[in-house]
Amino acid sequence: MNFSRLWPFAFVLSSLVCTLSSVHAEAPRVEPTILDSIPHETSHFTQGLSFDGKELIESTGLYGKSGLYRRTLEGEILDSARLEERYFGEGSVKLGDEIYYLTWKSHKAFIFKSKPFKKKGEFRIPTEGWGLTLWRDQLLMSNGTDELLQIAPGSFEVTGNIKVRDGRYSIKLLNELEVVGNILYANIWQTDLIAEIELPSGKVLRYIDFSKKAGEIRDRYPGVDVLNGIAYDGKDFWITGKLWPQIYKVKF
Repeated sequence: MNFSRLWPFAFVLSSLVCTLSSVHAEAPRVEPTILDSIPHETSHFTQGLSFDGKELIESTGLYGKSGLYRRTLEGEILDSARLEERYFGEGSVKLGDEIYYLTWKSHKAFIFKSKPFKKKGEFRIPTEGWGLTLWRDQLLMSNGTDELLQIAPGSFEVTGNIKVRDGRYSIKLLNELEVVGNILYANIWQTDLIAEIELPSGKVLRYIDFSKKAGEIRDRYPGVDVLNGIAYDGKDFWITGKLWPQIYKVKF
Protein backbone atom coordinates (compact mmCIF):
# COMPACT_ATOMS: atom_id res chain seq x y z
CA MET A 1 0.00 0.00 0.00
CA ASN A 2 1.40 3.43 -0.87
CA PHE A 3 0.47 7.05 -1.49
CA SER A 4 3.54 7.92 -3.52
CA ARG A 5 2.28 11.34 -4.64
CA LEU A 6 1.71 12.27 -1.00
CA TRP A 7 5.23 11.42 0.13
CA PRO A 8 5.71 14.54 2.33
CA PHE A 9 2.48 13.65 4.15
CA ALA A 10 3.53 10.01 4.30
CA PHE A 11 6.81 10.97 5.93
CA VAL A 12 4.99 12.93 8.62
CA LEU A 13 2.53 10.07 9.03
CA SER A 14 5.42 7.63 9.32
CA SER A 15 6.93 9.60 12.17
CA LEU A 16 3.57 9.94 13.86
CA VAL A 17 2.73 6.26 13.56
CA CYS A 18 6.14 5.23 14.89
CA THR A 19 5.70 7.64 17.81
CA LEU A 20 2.21 6.38 18.60
CA SER A 21 3.45 2.81 18.27
CA SER A 22 6.14 3.52 20.84
CA VAL A 23 3.63 5.05 23.24
CA HIS A 24 0.79 2.58 22.85
CA ALA A 25 2.48 -0.76 22.21
CA GLU A 26 2.09 -3.09 25.18
CA ALA A 27 3.49 -6.26 23.58
CA PRO A 28 7.29 -6.71 23.66
CA ARG A 29 9.63 -6.04 20.74
CA VAL A 30 12.37 -8.33 19.48
CA GLU A 31 15.04 -7.82 16.84
CA PRO A 32 15.41 -10.40 14.07
CA THR A 33 18.59 -12.35 13.44
CA ILE A 34 19.65 -11.93 9.81
CA LEU A 35 21.04 -15.17 8.39
CA ASP A 36 21.53 -14.39 4.70
CA SER A 37 20.32 -12.23 1.83
CA ILE A 38 19.58 -12.54 -1.87
CA PRO A 39 19.22 -9.86 -4.56
CA HIS A 40 15.84 -8.22 -5.08
CA GLU A 41 14.74 -6.14 -8.07
CA THR A 42 14.79 -2.47 -7.07
CA SER A 43 11.99 -1.83 -9.57
CA HIS A 44 9.63 -4.14 -7.63
CA PHE A 45 7.20 -2.29 -5.39
CA THR A 46 6.59 -5.36 -3.24
CA GLN A 47 3.04 -5.98 -2.05
CA GLY A 48 2.98 -9.74 -1.50
CA LEU A 49 5.67 -12.39 -1.03
CA SER A 50 5.21 -16.13 -0.50
CA PHE A 51 6.79 -19.48 -1.26
CA ASP A 52 5.57 -22.06 -3.75
CA GLY A 53 7.89 -24.96 -3.02
CA LYS A 54 11.40 -23.55 -3.36
CA GLU A 55 10.30 -20.65 -5.58
CA LEU A 56 9.10 -17.22 -4.50
CA ILE A 57 5.92 -15.62 -5.80
CA GLU A 58 5.91 -11.84 -5.57
CA SER A 59 3.10 -9.41 -6.36
CA THR A 60 3.93 -5.75 -6.97
CA GLY A 61 2.05 -2.48 -7.03
CA LEU A 62 1.84 1.01 -8.57
CA TYR A 63 -0.36 1.97 -11.50
CA GLY A 64 1.16 0.75 -14.74
CA LYS A 65 3.75 -1.38 -12.93
CA SER A 66 1.70 -3.97 -11.04
CA GLY A 67 2.45 -7.61 -11.72
CA LEU A 68 3.13 -11.14 -10.56
CA TYR A 69 6.59 -12.71 -10.59
CA ARG A 70 7.81 -16.24 -9.98
CA ARG A 71 11.51 -16.32 -9.13
CA THR A 72 14.21 -18.58 -7.78
CA LEU A 73 16.26 -17.76 -4.71
CA GLU A 74 19.16 -17.18 -7.10
CA GLY A 75 17.23 -14.29 -8.66
CA GLU A 76 16.10 -15.87 -11.94
CA ILE A 77 12.63 -14.71 -13.04
CA LEU A 78 10.81 -17.82 -14.26
CA ASP A 79 7.45 -16.27 -15.10
CA SER A 80 5.62 -12.94 -14.93
CA ALA A 81 2.26 -11.34 -15.69
CA ARG A 82 1.14 -7.71 -15.58
CA LEU A 83 -2.11 -6.07 -14.57
CA GLU A 84 -3.75 -3.44 -16.75
CA GLU A 85 -2.49 0.08 -16.10
CA ARG A 86 -5.71 1.13 -14.36
CA TYR A 87 -5.12 -1.35 -11.52
CA PHE A 88 -2.85 -0.90 -8.50
CA GLY A 89 -1.80 -4.39 -7.42
CA GLU A 90 -1.59 -5.44 -3.79
CA GLY A 91 -1.13 -8.70 -1.86
CA SER A 92 -1.43 -12.19 -3.30
CA VAL A 93 -1.61 -15.80 -2.20
CA LYS A 94 -1.53 -19.21 -3.88
CA LEU A 95 -4.25 -21.77 -3.22
CA GLY A 96 -4.13 -25.04 -5.14
CA ASP A 97 -3.25 -24.23 -8.74
CA GLU A 98 -4.56 -20.67 -8.52
CA ILE A 99 -3.18 -17.35 -7.32
CA TYR A 100 -5.47 -14.69 -5.91
CA TYR A 101 -4.17 -11.16 -6.46
CA LEU A 102 -5.76 -8.12 -4.79
CA THR A 103 -6.09 -4.59 -6.10
CA TRP A 104 -6.03 -1.52 -3.91
CA LYS A 105 -9.05 0.71 -4.64
CA SER A 106 -10.90 -1.16 -7.38
CA HIS A 107 -12.83 -3.50 -5.03
CA LYS A 108 -11.59 -6.31 -7.23
CA ALA A 109 -9.25 -9.30 -7.02
CA PHE A 110 -7.94 -11.37 -9.91
CA ILE A 111 -7.56 -15.11 -10.22
CA PHE A 112 -4.49 -16.39 -12.06
CA LYS A 113 -3.46 -19.87 -13.04
CA SER A 114 -0.28 -20.46 -11.05
CA LYS A 115 1.88 -22.27 -13.63
CA PRO A 116 2.27 -20.61 -16.03
CA PHE A 117 0.67 -17.33 -14.95
CA LYS A 118 -2.55 -16.75 -16.85
CA LYS A 119 -5.50 -14.62 -15.78
CA LYS A 120 -8.64 -16.76 -15.56
CA GLY A 121 -11.16 -14.75 -13.55
CA GLU A 122 -11.89 -12.10 -10.97
CA PHE A 123 -14.09 -11.49 -7.93
CA ARG A 124 -15.32 -8.54 -5.92
CA ILE A 125 -13.87 -7.56 -2.55
CA PRO A 126 -15.92 -5.34 -0.21
CA THR A 127 -13.15 -2.95 0.83
CA GLU A 128 -9.74 -1.80 -0.29
CA GLY A 129 -7.32 -4.70 -0.71
CA TRP A 130 -3.97 -4.62 1.11
CA GLY A 131 -2.55 -7.99 2.21
CA LEU A 132 -3.69 -11.57 1.59
CA THR A 133 -2.89 -14.97 3.08
CA LEU A 134 -4.56 -18.29 3.98
CA TRP A 135 -5.78 -19.53 7.34
CA ARG A 136 -7.89 -22.65 7.91
CA ASP A 137 -8.68 -22.95 4.18
CA GLN A 138 -10.03 -19.40 4.07
CA LEU A 139 -8.56 -16.26 2.60
CA LEU A 140 -7.52 -13.73 5.23
CA MET A 141 -7.38 -10.16 3.94
CA SER A 142 -6.16 -6.89 5.41
CA ASN A 143 -7.50 -3.53 4.27
CA GLY A 144 -5.61 -0.91 6.25
CA THR A 145 -7.90 -1.06 9.27
CA ASP A 146 -7.61 -3.11 12.46
CA GLU A 147 -9.97 -5.67 10.92
CA LEU A 148 -8.99 -8.80 9.00
CA LEU A 149 -11.67 -10.22 6.71
CA GLN A 150 -12.18 -13.97 6.32
CA ILE A 151 -13.27 -14.80 2.76
CA ALA A 152 -14.43 -18.19 1.50
CA PRO A 153 -12.66 -19.39 -1.67
CA GLY A 154 -15.16 -20.22 -4.40
CA SER A 155 -18.08 -18.09 -3.23
CA PHE A 156 -15.77 -15.25 -2.13
CA GLU A 157 -18.27 -14.30 0.55
CA VAL A 158 -17.05 -12.69 3.77
CA THR A 159 -17.54 -15.32 6.49
CA GLY A 160 -16.09 -13.49 9.47
CA ASN A 161 -13.65 -10.90 10.73
CA ILE A 162 -10.88 -10.67 13.30
CA LYS A 163 -10.08 -7.47 15.18
CA VAL A 164 -6.39 -6.98 15.96
CA ARG A 165 -5.53 -5.50 19.34
CA ASP A 166 -2.49 -4.93 21.51
CA GLY A 167 -3.89 -4.78 25.01
CA ARG A 168 -6.17 -1.74 25.11
CA TYR A 169 -5.30 -0.54 21.63
CA SER A 170 -6.50 -1.37 18.13
CA ILE A 171 -3.67 -1.99 15.67
CA LYS A 172 -4.40 -0.51 12.26
CA LEU A 173 -2.53 -0.18 8.95
CA LEU A 174 -2.03 -3.95 8.73
CA ASN A 175 -0.53 -4.69 5.33
CA GLU A 176 1.27 -7.77 3.92
CA LEU A 177 0.38 -11.01 5.72
CA GLU A 178 1.86 -14.47 6.30
CA VAL A 179 0.36 -17.27 8.43
CA VAL A 180 2.39 -19.97 10.19
CA GLY A 181 0.06 -22.35 12.04
CA ASN A 182 -2.23 -20.15 14.10
CA ILE A 183 0.13 -17.20 14.15
CA LEU A 184 -0.23 -14.32 11.70
CA TYR A 185 2.69 -12.06 10.80
CA ALA A 186 1.65 -8.64 9.47
CA ASN A 187 3.64 -5.65 8.28
CA ILE A 188 2.36 -2.44 9.84
CA TRP A 189 2.42 0.15 7.06
CA GLN A 190 4.81 3.09 7.48
CA THR A 191 6.63 1.43 10.38
CA ASP A 192 9.57 -0.96 10.62
CA LEU A 193 7.48 -3.40 12.63
CA ILE A 194 5.95 -6.80 11.93
CA ALA A 195 3.16 -7.71 14.34
CA GLU A 196 2.99 -11.33 15.52
CA ILE A 197 -0.73 -11.98 16.01
CA GLU A 198 -2.50 -14.92 17.64
CA LEU A 199 -5.41 -16.37 15.64
CA PRO A 200 -8.34 -16.33 16.03
CA SER A 201 -8.14 -13.97 19.03
CA GLY A 202 -6.37 -11.15 17.14
CA LYS A 203 -4.08 -10.54 20.12
CA VAL A 204 -0.66 -9.09 19.31
CA LEU A 205 1.93 -11.28 21.01
CA ARG A 206 5.01 -9.25 20.10
CA TYR A 207 6.55 -7.03 17.43
CA ILE A 208 9.50 -7.94 15.23
CA ASP A 209 11.48 -4.71 15.02
CA PHE A 210 13.40 -4.20 11.77
CA SER A 211 14.25 -0.56 12.44
CA LYS A 212 18.02 -1.12 12.64
CA LYS A 213 18.31 -2.90 9.27
CA ALA A 214 15.67 -0.73 7.61
CA GLY A 215 17.51 2.39 8.76
CA GLU A 216 20.75 1.12 7.26
CA ILE A 217 18.99 0.44 3.96
CA ARG A 218 17.36 3.89 3.85
CA ASP A 219 20.69 5.56 4.56
CA ARG A 220 22.40 3.68 1.74
CA TYR A 221 19.51 3.66 -0.76
CA PRO A 222 17.46 6.88 -0.31
CA GLY A 223 14.92 5.86 -2.97
CA VAL A 224 13.60 2.80 -1.15
CA ASP A 225 10.10 2.64 0.30
CA VAL A 226 8.71 0.88 3.36
CA LEU A 227 9.31 -2.58 4.82
CA ASN A 228 6.81 -4.94 3.15
CA GLY A 229 6.96 -8.60 2.22
CA ILE A 230 6.95 -11.69 4.46
CA ALA A 231 7.47 -15.27 3.24
CA TYR A 232 8.05 -18.46 5.24
CA ASP A 233 9.92 -21.42 3.75
CA GLY A 234 8.96 -23.93 6.45
CA LYS A 235 11.98 -23.07 8.59
CA ASP A 236 12.99 -19.44 8.17
CA PHE A 237 11.37 -16.15 7.19
CA TRP A 238 12.31 -14.05 4.17
CA ILE A 239 11.70 -10.32 4.52
CA THR A 240 11.97 -7.42 2.09
CA GLY A 241 10.55 -3.99 1.30
CA LYS A 242 9.20 -1.97 -1.59
CA LEU A 243 12.07 -1.19 -4.00
CA TRP A 244 14.58 -2.80 -1.64
CA PRO A 245 17.78 -4.23 -3.16
CA GLN A 246 17.76 -7.38 -1.00
CA ILE A 247 15.47 -10.04 0.43
CA TYR A 248 16.68 -11.10 3.89
CA LYS A 249 16.57 -14.59 5.37
CA VAL A 250 15.88 -14.15 9.07
CA LYS A 251 14.93 -15.84 12.32
CA PHE A 252 12.82 -14.29 15.04
